Amino acid sequence: MLAHIVRFIREWKRYNQSLNELNRLGDRELADLGISRSDIPRVAWSAAHDA
Repeated sequence: MLAHIVRFIREWKRYNQSLNELNRLGDRELADLGISRSDIPRVAWSAAHDA
């Protein structure tokens, strides 16, 4: 159980880091990456979960 909590906390930290980095990008930069601003939470969570 403790291992699951630690894993979730690590994923949450990676999620927040990815979310902040993506939110700093402009719409043009996001479009170059193939994502829209509304995709940011999904992309950030996917990156955190897959890392």
